[in-house]
Order: sequence, then structure tokens, then C-alpha cells
Amino acid sequence: MKIVVLLKQTFDTEEKIIVTAAGVDENDAKFVINPYDEYALEEALRQRERLGGEVIAVTCGPERSQDALRTALAIGADEAIRLDSGSLPDDGSAVAAALAAIIKPLSPDLLLAGLFAVDSGAGSVALQIAERLGLPHASSAVKLTILTAAELSALPKEGVLLEAGASSAGRFVLVERDIEGDTETVSLPLPALVTAQQGLNEPRYPSLPGIMKAKRKPLRTVTLQELVNSGSLASESVAPRTSRSLLLPPPPRAAGKRLPGAPAEQAAALVSLLREEAKLPL
Repeated sequence: MKIVVLLKQTFDTEEKIIVTAAGVDENDAKFVINPYDEYALEEALRQRERLGGEVIAVTCGPERSQDALRTALAIGADEAIRLDSGSLPDDGSAVAAALAAIIKPLSPDLLLAGLFAVDSGAGSVALQIAERLGLPHASSAVKLTILTAAELSALPKEGVLLEAGASSAGRFVLVERDIEGDTETVSLPLPALVTAQQGLNEPRYPSLPGIMKAKRKPLRTVTLQELVNSGSLASESVAPRTSRSLLLPPPPRAAGKRLPGAPAEQAAALVSLLREEAKLPL
């Protein structure tokens, strides 16, 4: 099994985000692997332990995002690749096109990613990559099992959605996915893409031996120009399809009001404020 894991370096979830006129202030900020991508990485390592093979971590970001890849290598990934985001527009379609050009020659049996990135709240890049590579995909996985065709045919078919198509690897992935309060089970032929939801597993931490080994594992950087020059990527495919015209911080929270008087007087004053200031149709 060759498994590629898409990672993104994001702000620590405990970090206070400061928005300025120039954008988000990154000075002295702490960055981590996107929490949902941690589930994808952990699942890749578990599948490798069960079936053998290799795990390759891939990210798109500035030089600081190499720290996230080093962490992935320390946790257990075999190799890491960073797409330098310096020449890329801040656009999901462009990022997906460039990452797809890197992943295609790797010919992974399974592509894993987090459900979405906690910094932007977007979850489209991985699915766009799957579409560009012609891979079947399932999102929001809470359980994942790799099966042979014989093992899949032996399972009861009731309640399992089968994705049409033959598996070039002779294997299938059985995905139990979260669907807003319930679950759905889907079977996909490999190669395929699956995005990870919270609850899929419990991510491990890097060990001291893993940190030492990570220093000797390959980590290479690929630029957009290299992809274009090699013919792997057409320059027009990274033209942005979206743009951000303005970034504004949330409005400052107004000071609270204390309503004096007896409970009945407070209730009357509250109704009056809701009707006159909040303009609620009471």
C-alpha cells in the first residue's frame, strides 16, 4: 500500500487570532498540524502497520510548514513533500491543481486528508484533487477498512452503498461516514480519496526515537515553476477562480447592560430593549 496524506499547517486551536488591515497577524503565533489532518495521518500509519507499504505526507505552504512535515515524519511518515506556496494564489482551485500534479506520479493506492482546515473552515481542496485525478471519494469517515474483492463480496450488501468501478489494486475501502447525526457505509474501489472526521481514531504523539529518525527521512520542496517546466502542470490551471477583496475582524463586543428593579420591571425593560434596539418582532 502506498498512502499519501494531505496535511496543512494551521494556527494552534488555542491561539488568539489577531486580524489587521494587512491580514492575519502571524508574529509569534504557534502553528500545528491541522487537527483533522492528524486523524488522516494516524489512519495512514495504522493501515501501513496492518498491510505494509509506505506513507507520504504532502503539504502546500511557506517554509515554516516544514515543521508540520517534520512532525509527521517523527510520528511515523516515511517521506514528506512540500509544495512552496510562494508563487501560488490564495485559491483552493489553484492549490488543488498544483497538489494534484505532485500526487499523480506518486500513484497512491489511498489518498487521505482531514475533513476541513480549521483556519479557513474550507474542505474543498482534497475533493478537488480527487476530481482532478479521477478518484472516487468519500468524506467525513469515522471508520475505514481495506478489503480484498473476496472479502468485500462476503459482506452483507444491505445498507452498503457500492461505488461503481473496478479496483486497479484489487482492493476496496469500506468507509463508515458521518452524515449529520447518523452514519452511512460506502464501498470504494482503490485508488480512492477519503477525508477523516473526528472519532476515526486517536492520533499518536511523536516519540523521541521518532524525532531523531525524522532528521534522516527525505523531505523535499517542489516549486510551482518546477511543475510548469516539467510539463506536469499547465500554468493556466493555477489561475485563481476566487479572490478576497476585504478581510475584517469581528466587530468589538458592546458592553453589557444591567437592568435594575424587580423581576417584573427587568422583564419589561428587556422586552422594550429587544423591540426598540434589537428590532426583534415581538
